[in-house]
Amino acid sequence: MTDDVPTAHVEASTRAGRVRGAWRDIPGTAVRSAAFLGIPFAKPPVGDLRFAAPVPVAPWEGVRDALAFGATAQRGDPGVTLIPEPSVPGPSTLNVNVFTPAPGDTAARLPVLVWIHGGGYFAGSPASPWYDGRSFNRDGVVTVSISYRLGFDGFGWIEDAPSNRGVRDWLLALEWVQENIAAFGGDPGRVTIAGQSAGGGAVLTLLGMPAAQHLFHSVYALSGATADVAPARAEALGLDIAARLGVAPTRAGLSAVSEEGILEAQKAATDISGPDALSRMAEEGLGLGPTIDGDLITRPTLESLRAGVGADKPLVLGATDDEFTMALAEAAGTLRWIPLSVLLGRVGLRGAARKAYLAANRDVVRRGHAAVLGRYLTDRMFRTGVVTTARARGAAPTWVYRYSFRSTQPGMVRGLAVHCIDVPFWFDCLDPLQPEGSVQLDNLTGPNPPQSLADATHAAAVALVVDGDPGWPAWSATPGTARVFGGPAGTTADVTGAYASVAALL
Repeated sequence: MTDDVPTAHVEASTRAGRVRGAWRDIPGTAVRSAAFLGIPFAKPPVGDLRFAAPVPVAPWEGVRDALAFGATAQRGDPGVTLIPEPSVPGPSTLNVNVFTPAPGDTAARLPVLVWIHGGGYFAGSPASPWYDGRSFNRDGVVTVSISYRLGFDGFGWIEDAPSNRGVRDWLLALEWVQENIAAFGGDPGRVTIAGQSAGGGAVLTLLGMPAAQHLFHSVYALSGATADVAPARAEALGLDIAARLGVAPTRAGLSAVSEEGILEAQKAATDISGPDALSRMAEEGLGLGPTIDGDLITRPTLESLRAGVGADKPLVLGATDDEFTMALAEAAGTLRWIPLSVLLGRVGLRGAARKAYLAANRDVVRRGHAAVLGRYLTDRMFRTGVVTTARARGAAPTWVYRYSFRSTQPGMVRGLAVHCIDVPFWFDCLDPLQPEGSVQLDNLTGPNPPQSLADATHAAAVALVVDGDPGWPAWSATPGTARVFGGPAGTTADVTGAYASVAALL
């Protein structure tokens, strides 16, 4: 902590102390965006706090630099990922990043977006250049990205530890927003929570939690992967990991094991490999993630939504057309020789349901057996969930979308609307003048992704945050209606029956 405040820096106050961020220009506009990075909302979850509920950060004196991303719960090199999400070493892994055009202006009362990253609840990082909030700042929205404990540390069953520690991290981060965001120009009474993949599942979980209802006002779930892990399954996995480590399944026993040791045992205990890996994932779901613990989460998310929890909050949700089809790309040459009836039978689709499914997906059938199998797994894991969630909400304000933009990048993703492809469009970070690292877009979208699609996708997100309505007909008013982003030439259209192709699986 220092006392000098260069003109490029800017300060704001939190309840724990003052923080120093940095101004940045927004390309093509006269608006500036201030970034405050790595602000701790909780004490480092180490030592006695490693498997405890998060504890609010202790106050500090002076001004704390918030000029670089804080430590991440993700450790080491994540390898080749669809979204660039770097790991940052260090113990203080529970932090927030705030992007704002109005730091220190408590009268601004701008709407707020809180982003929860994905990664299957065991990986991912809020330190991605894609999650920079400057485009939302340009459009008058304060943006916050949050971190949370991952994998076993965040969600694993331990005999004498609080359950759902990662969920408790989300809750404390959202409490931090309520208590502090006005100092960054935000309105705590206008908070939208959003996330993709596991982050999309996270915001749906929060939507179904009575204990979280006071912390947000609308929800945007991209490719939401809910977990709803059953108590017996959570306990069995916790016992398995402890046994692999040769320790008691208690805080004392597991605290004696290094992070690396926990991660190694976790990886072994949750491994799903082999020729039926994806179908097993679709059938069994995630092993680590929000658990039905009878405390924070008392029942499956869909049951809570059917019971009316969160019915006062606008929800937008959807999925890409080919979330995980890329996983079968390398096997396409082999799969083409196996009859479709055999392939689909192996993943549980038989008889009249198989016939109806193939009839409803003739366009995918023309693309080959790998495309059909990939679409089926995508439908089982994501797209049927969009429909069942929208139906569970009944008359509650709900909008549905499909993302159909196909990558032009050579390789496994070519010609597919793959998992994560919508994220850079949603954040409107296609501009090459955006922060260093955005060039990694090409690996997913292919070269020169259409800015017009980013304009439409991002505008819908801003419209929900600002007005509570993304701008197309609501599913809750006209069931079956969805906006399709990224159709021919990157166009958008409102389509009745946009998810009719999954009907045979419901």
